[in-house]
Amino acid sequence: MAVFLLALSAACCLGLGFVLQQHAAQQAPRSDLLRWRLLLDLMRMPQWLLGTGFMVSGLILSALALNQGEVSLVEPLLATNLIFAMALARVLTRQTLGRSGWAGVLLLALGVTAFIVAGQPTGGGPPAGELRHWLVVGTVVGLVLLLVSLARRLPLFEEATLLALAAGLLYGLQDALTRTTTLRLDHDGLTAVLRSWQPYAVVVAGVVGLLLVQSAFEAAPLRMSLPALTAAQPVAGIACAVGFLGDRLRVTPGALAWQAAGLLAIVIGVIVIGRHPAMPGTVRDTLESIGALPEDEPGKKSEDVPGDRPTGGSEENGRPGSTG
Repeated sequence: MAVFLLALSAACCLGLGFVLQQHAAQQAPRSDLLRWRLLLDLMRMPQWLLGTGFMVSGLILSALALNQGEVSLVEPLLATNLIFAMALARVLTRQTLGRSGWAGVLLLALGVTAFIVAGQPTGGGPPAGELRHWLVVGTVVGLVLLLVSLARRLPLFEEATLLALAAGLLYGLQDALTRTTTLRLDHDGLTAVLRSWQPYAVVVAGVVGLLLVQSAFEAAPLRMSLPALTAAQPVAGIACAVGFLGDRLRVTPGALAWQAAGLLAIVIGVIVIGRHPAMPGTVRDTLESIGALPEDEPGKKSEDVPGDRPTGGSEENGRPGSTG
């Protein structure tokens, strides 16, 4: 029960943090996209700092959950962060949930339940050796680099989705390595942990993932990035846990079918919720919804609203012009 409560609390904090961070990231200069300067600019925004506080709280709670439960159990529960994100977005946009929203919530809940009940994830399997660790980590990192490389060739909206997918893969890897680190801390002590590479990989994955997800938040509305992020993280985390942590799932034909159906329901539910109108769009949409948009002054165009910049830029594919 403690694992469920910790994981759901982590999901709540993560969902709230993502919405607040995206609202702030939309106001950052487009020239900051995929640059470390983006994080420095965001640190000056109180709303982003509040969102980061929620996100850090969620990461701490998820680490506690991973310390007590298996990655393949915790990851599907963390995917429910989109429900909490939608709840906050609904307050901001004042839109009702509607049939599609409830359908997405139901699919996500049923998918999580089906995967956990059918898979019955357990630990205790022999952990993999260093070579297998590096093979799994290298595969994930290679996929991340491929997604980022492809994203740079696409319009901003599509780029946001691929960047979020890349961040989700890194966060899933980070969760699995966090579990490895906590297990080593429990069995071998702090000295052994500091001598291993996993805790440092956790930090690197977290920082790079943060840059990728904030760039995705900056590039397009939340509905274009958060569903991809939320869907990729549990899939990557479970794959890594089975790959090198020794997590075990039931492998009977019936169990595998229900697990596959559960994961598919999670992904579809995430997409349906993410595309719901209650998910925030541009900053101008959000300001209008809460009545905070100032009236247009004479001679002032609507594009002058901070963060509500057109995605067209100077190129046909939606990228901004060269601003340095």
